[in-house]
Amino acid sequence: MRRRVHYVLSTHWDREWYQTFQDFRFRLVQLLDRVLEGWRSGTLQGPFQTDGQAILLEDYLEIRPERRAEIEQRAQEGRLVIGPWYAMPDEFLVSGESLVRNLRLGRETARMLGGSPSHAGFLCDMFGHNSQMPQIFAGFGIDGAFVWRGVNQYQPRHFMWRSPDGSQLPAYRFPWNGYCTYAVDVRAANNALFRPDAGQIASRLESHLQEEAQQTLVDPILAFDGGDHMEWDQAAYAVLAQRFGNPADPFEIIHSSLDAYLEELKPEIGKILPLIEGELREPGLEGGRVDQQWLIPGVTSSRVWIKQANAACESLLCQWAEPFSALAQRVGGGVDPAGFLNAAWKWLISNHPHDSICGCSIDAVHEDMRYRFAQAGGIANRLALASTRTLAASADAPLEDGELRVALFNPLPHPYHGIADLTLDTPTDWPATHNMTAFEMLPSFRMFDAQGLELPYQRLGQTPDRTRTRTFDVTFPNSYRVNEVRVAVPVEIPPLGYTTLTVRPERFGGPTRYPQAPGLATSERSIENDRLAVQVESNGTLTLTDKRSGQIYSRLLTFEDQADIGDGWNHGPATGDQAFASTACQAAVSVAHAGAHLASLRVRTTFDLPVEFDFSLMKRSDRVEPLVIDSDLTLRAGSAHLEVETTVYNTVRDHRLRVLFPSGAGQAMTYFADTPFDVVERAIALRADNFHYREPEVETKPQQTWFAVQDGDRGLAVVSSGLLESAVLDLPERPLALTLLRATRRTVNTDGEPLGQVQGTLKFRYWIVPLEGALDPSSLCELGQRLAGGLRVVQLVKQDVEQHRGPVQLPPTAGFLRLEGQVVLTSLRQAGTGLEMRCFNPTSERQRARLDLSGWPAHLSPPSSATPVNFESQALGAPEPLVEGQIAFALGPKQIATFRLE
Repeated sequence: MRRRVHYVLSTHWDREWYQTFQDFRFRLVQLLDRVLEGWRSGTLQGPFQTDGQAILLEDYLEIRPERRAEIEQRAQEGRLVIGPWYAMPDEFLVSGESLVRNLRLGRETARMLGGSPSHAGFLCDMFGHNSQMPQIFAGFGIDGAFVWRGVNQYQPRHFMWRSPDGSQLPAYRFPWNGYCTYAVDVRAANNALFRPDAGQIASRLESHLQEEAQQTLVDPILAFDGGDHMEWDQAAYAVLAQRFGNPADPFEIIHSSLDAYLEELKPEIGKILPLIEGELREPGLEGGRVDQQWLIPGVTSSRVWIKQANAACESLLCQWAEPFSALAQRVGGGVDPAGFLNAAWKWLISNHPHDSICGCSIDAVHEDMRYRFAQAGGIANRLALASTRTLAASADAPLEDGELRVALFNPLPHPYHGIADLTLDTPTDWPATHNMTAFEMLPSFRMFDAQGLELPYQRLGQTPDRTRTRTFDVTFPNSYRVNEVRVAVPVEIPPLGYTTLTVRPERFGGPTRYPQAPGLATSERSIENDRLAVQVESNGTLTLTDKRSGQIYSRLLTFEDQADIGDGWNHGPATGDQAFASTACQAAVSVAHAGAHLASLRVRTTFDLPVEFDFSLMKRSDRVEPLVIDSDLTLRAGSAHLEVETTVYNTVRDHRLRVLFPSGAGQAMTYFADTPFDVVERAIALRADNFHYREPEVETKPQQTWFAVQDGDRGLAVVSSGLLESAVLDLPERPLALTLLRATRRTVNTDGEPLGQVQGTLKFRYWIVPLEGALDPSSLCELGQRLAGGLRVVQLVKQDVEQHRGPVQLPPTAGFLRLEGQVVLTSLRQAGTGLEMRCFNPTSERQRARLDLSGWPAHLSPPSSATPVNFESQALGAPEPLVEGQIAFALGPKQIATFRLE
């Protein structure tokens, strides 16, 4: 019985890597020119798969706009198979929302170019695969996956891949050399000095087909021709084409597409027996001609500023620009955000391909990324400003001349009760007072909440006489001067909503003071509230006491430094290296704030380290210099976590710097971390047979915002933003290890690129959270969102209110959306005439949740129904009514759910 071979022509196109985007695009234009010419001449007889991406065609059309009609015609004919991605991303270094938006944008782009988006889940070169990809693909109707890295099972070629929610799909695992196997086996593409003739190509092709037939247990066979940055090989294709339509051929070879291959595979799915569940992160096992997959795990910490900038943009878009611009539109004063948001997401997703977001390319590539991040962040920040300002100006609260309205916004679907620190722009003509003498004049004012009750505030600092600019629609802008005053104040902000404060000058010029005793600073090196007590030791490490449980955690904030002779792909430990620890370092402590609302300590650790790695001697230099590390510790009244901002003045090279938090959870065998739309449990110990692996497993693994370990009643979590590499070390004290930076000199195809050393001032924010009771993954996810998004403050004078308010008045304080239960909100945005909300269940148990819109201002016509939809906003069921603004729903274990609210 003849078996059909689907020959698929593609190319794996890194937009930028060892060359810049423009260098690669120069080659891309030539490639697509020749593909189009092949169709015109008839020498190319079948479709071209655009590497699972749509952005390649936008890049091409920017240079060849005159060929748009031809591109659209070929897409409509099915000759160009486009997507499903917009730009093929790394799956661990971006958020779950970014993955969804990427696929959605890719599929929309394919349709805009006249084609039908591909339903093939192409993951040919990602550095491992996250656990929820089958569920994400299923939400787009994508039928199967094509993978390579992170899976050592290469015989047979197929397995079933299941997400933790139960979604599963067939996955094709590329052969020994991955998606490049056909190019190497048939065309000898790995040898630039050898070009096989027609006879050799025919012989090599037959050997390749026989091998694939033997390793493919389903009827259809895939012959995928799509190596890195390769054009179609016309000579080799001519040899292959001779076998098209030959009834005497032992194989029925057709020029096909991945979509057509999956369609023929569907009836055969029952023959696929291997089942793999969850994330695919196996390091490379075999070597040589057997298998060449490499997981490449070190990219989670390369050029850390990239990860931080990306996390900041994702938070700006999903927590601020999208939800609040949607709400502002309902007030009638907001701009239509759709075009702005689309542009921002395009800029951001253009930075998500693995050779970009991973930080493993040449310096010029990553410098280009700064501009894209700036564009995405700039658009998102401007939308957030405009929308929150509209909402603040529309609040129906009295504001007199000479007063300030300060609106505080909460992006989470849970109320905020706590201490907010904010900077007030007080007019320079406000009265001022002083404490003992007139050495420092203090603007004198009082603050009142939305109910008119006075709020006691704590002064944190001030900067006098700063310039501000106010713009207008039909007149020139005007500049004015303010005194910046930083304060901490207790506030209550409704869920996904706002509250307004009024700041009034003290008319009589007298001092405005509030009780500051007892303060949260308990000594020159300790701070304490009703839940936590923190003491700085002489070496700069911390002893933290959880007053709720009585558990004591010591030597927190220990810095560990090791040599890194690796590159953007991998941390490279040196054989003769010494691991330096800050436990014997000198430290200086200062009290920055000591009030009743907020206390802060600054710890300066001076860490003597080798200046670089000496590659001629293969050891770190004997010359040392101090690495100075400042850590600002902040404890707020009522808070159950300690906030840390660490500033590293990085002057040394070729090293990896981590911060350690011994947990004392000595009996724990596993730990937890969040990943896109999931919380995964990982073993602490490395695999017992690790010494057998060509690419050994490493202790560091990816995370999104937090990781935690627990043993009985004792446990510790660390929450961060833009720090994506962590580990729990297999040591008796089970220390949590958070990677702050890797400084490396090696870059592929170069003699080294200096900016990989990330020299200069680097800032890192993270929170230390002692765990009480059972691990609560949804609360930790919420803390991660809180750290990333924070609160947003808008300040208005009466003139601003008149200029920016919408036609609909709002109450002085309001919460638009509350979400109750063990679920995590990831998106709220405008979708057509309604809102679209997405959330997921991070637990392994079925969860009941409740959506509550009862706080929605009534005259804004709150949504009255909720309809389940897929990731492309298509209804999956009938709308359900909200009763008194509320609706209950259930999410299965690890389920992602999207609802349209109208």
